[in-house]
Amino acid sequence: MIWCGCPHKVKNMSIRGLKKKQPKTFKVKVITVDAELEFSCEMKWKGKDLFDLVCRALGLRETWFFGLQYTIKGMCTWLKMDKKVLDQEIPKEDPISFHFLAKFYPEKVEEELLQEITQHLFFLQVKKQILDEEIYCSPEATVLLASYAVQAKYGDYDPNFHEPGFLAHDELLPKRVLRQYQLTAEMWEEKITAWYAEHRGIARDEAEMNYLKIAQDLEMYGVNYFPIAQNKNHTDLLLGVDAKGIHIYSINNRFSPNKSFEWSAIRNISYSEKELTIKPLDKKAEVFKFFSSQLKVNKLILQLCIGNHDLFMRRRKVDSIEIQQMKAQAREEKARKKMENQRLAREKQLREEAERAKEELERRLFQLEDEARQANEALLRSQEAAELLAEKAQIAEEEAKLLAQNAAEAEQERQRLEITALKTKEEKRLMEQKMREAELIAVKLVKESDRRAKEAEHLKQDLHEAREAERKAKQKLLDLTRLNYPHMAKYPQYSPPDTRDANFDKGSIKLDLKDIDLKRLSFEIERERLDYLEKSRKFEDRLKELKSEIHALKLEEKQAGLYSHWNEVLGTLDHSLGSSPSWMKTFETGDSLDINLQRPFPAYSLNTPSSWPCTDKIQHTVPMEKSSFQANSLVANNVGMGTRKQIVKVQQHDSDVIYI
Repeated sequence: MIWCGCPHKVKNMSIRGLKKKQPKTFKVKVITVDAELEFSCEMKWKGKDLFDLVCRALGLRETWFFGLQYTIKGMCTWLKMDKKVLDQEIPKEDPISFHFLAKFYPEKVEEELLQEITQHLFFLQVKKQILDEEIYCSPEATVLLASYAVQAKYGDYDPNFHEPGFLAHDELLPKRVLRQYQLTAEMWEEKITAWYAEHRGIARDEAEMNYLKIAQDLEMYGVNYFPIAQNKNHTDLLLGVDAKGIHIYSINNRFSPNKSFEWSAIRNISYSEKELTIKPLDKKAEVFKFFSSQLKVNKLILQLCIGNHDLFMRRRKVDSIEIQQMKAQAREEKARKKMENQRLAREKQLREEAERAKEELERRLFQLEDEARQANEALLRSQEAAELLAEKAQIAEEEAKLLAQNAAEAEQERQRLEITALKTKEEKRLMEQKMREAELIAVKLVKESDRRAKEAEHLKQDLHEAREAERKAKQKLLDLTRLNYPHMAKYPQYSPPDTRDANFDKGSIKLDLKDIDLKRLSFEIERERLDYLEKSRKFEDRLKELKSEIHALKLEEKQAGLYSHWNEVLGTLDHSLGSSPSWMKTFETGDSLDINLQRPFPAYSLNTPSSWPCTDKIQHTVPMEKSSFQANSLVANNVGMGTRKQIVKVQQHDSDVIYI
């Protein structure tokens, strides 16, 4: 009724009611290992309400391993689940930042981590702790862990896809390891890739699980360290809390604990301000007391101890129905994933085989196309070759006709050459006969030259004797003239005829005889010289005839292709003529043969110019072709009125000179 009578009033009341019902909120930013989430939270929400909201957003069911961490005054603290978010000592910022991290670690990751998301979050957190050097790892183990991380990120190794340098932007190794070994990024990548190639076929969740299996065996895995002291003034120890118990370490050694308290051996843990007490289960055992720097540290230690102890006890109890269901679902999920992986592996194998078959078919198709193309090209080449061969056949037929015609002409030429060769042989025989005759003539001339040389030597001796007799006769005649005609002594050319005949003695008779002999010798020399010149002219004419005949035959033989043979014939002829006397050079070089004979005695008719043959200068020059007969010079000169000196120079060779 109120609603019907006062509609506007009811409407105003509903708006005011809605405003009252809207709760106040604040913004929260939750940072996971690989993502950032933002939520609007109500002012009255407790820590568990925010935590459950984050877990639902992530799809996480194994919530007992995780918590929300924040940093206040330089100290990391976990958000309490049973208190309101705004009532806790959190940073005053908008939005409020929390880190969603693993607070407790499992003893055996393979058995306790059931969900894939849980496993993935643990993998990312442990990997970050190793890279930030919060967990120590040996260099060899870091390379192996890096290979599993690469397998989880990139899948199976493919050398065609994963080329060198594909890990350049990934942080896979701690900086401590990089500084410890002086290796380049390419060398580290090569080492990691060598392990990575061996993980072929491993799925992402399996690779992450293998990573965690190796990491859980490290000494610093899952341990939270806190500085403590056995007295209030010094901090000389470290207290570590993990899934197995509480451990006491020295300040410089976080690997090997000095003392350990397993959760099963601890009866009670309590703190009073800064003092923390650990009571063993054995009452006789010593109670361990230590001091921390702040009360908050003791509260945090106690909180971690309670949580780890609860998980420790839960692991050793029968699993709850929820855990059993989760394990069953995890097993089914693993079986399903295994089958799915196997199916994917088979499909991948079949796909690879199909791709290989496709590549083979494509290669075969390409090969067949190439063969077809080559066959077409070969066919075209064959057609072109056939056309070319047809043209060549036609050309060859024409060439055959031309060759037949040339063969007929060559046959005629051959017959002509045979006839010419027969003529040439006859002419060669005649030429050889003429050459032999020329050689005989040359031999005769050589012998004649030797004989003339000997005669010249005898004539030289006779001439010397005649000169000596002439000198003596002249002296006697002068003496007689002075004795018989003293007034005519100054005229040696005049001799009275009566006294000359009256006063001759035996010496004068001998002188006349000598003069007669000298005249006779002169005539003989002149006659022999003329005979020699006549023979020389005849021999020169004969040589000219032979030269002209040889030149004519040379022209014919050059046309008939026998020029080289006649060169040998001419060489033989030159060699035969080369043995002739060298004094025949006179007729070749154009030297002159001069003989000047004047009267040797002034008082006798024998000394008159007319009584001597060849008183005039006789110069005869006979030009010749190059031959072996050469004469340098033959000269007779009149020296004077009183003493006559005749010189005949005969040179048969360059080194043989005879003077007459």
